[in-house]
Amino acid sequence: MADESTTDKAKQSVAQSTAIAVQDAADNLRNLNTISTTAIGVALSQLIATGDPKYVQVIQEAQKVMEKGTANFAELGGKAAEVAKKFG
Repeated sequence: MADESTTDKAKQSVAQSTAIAVQDAADNLRNLNTISTTAIGVALSQLIATGDPKYVQVIQEAQKVMEKGTANFAELGGKAAEVAKKFG
């Protein structure tokens, strides 16, 4: 009986830890998207105002940051799900 209780608590702890990890990754993705969209907006306005092509590179780099953030979120989410399933 005591072993079941301990196992249940361990499972709950693992589930909670994986949920927190996913939540942190979502927060990170949200922050990256906010920063990237702001950078894109500023660079786009400067591109329109000046016509200087260097701002295109800024936009492309900001888009890469968003893509990497999304990939990181997907990878972390998948691994968290694997861990949760092993203890589920």
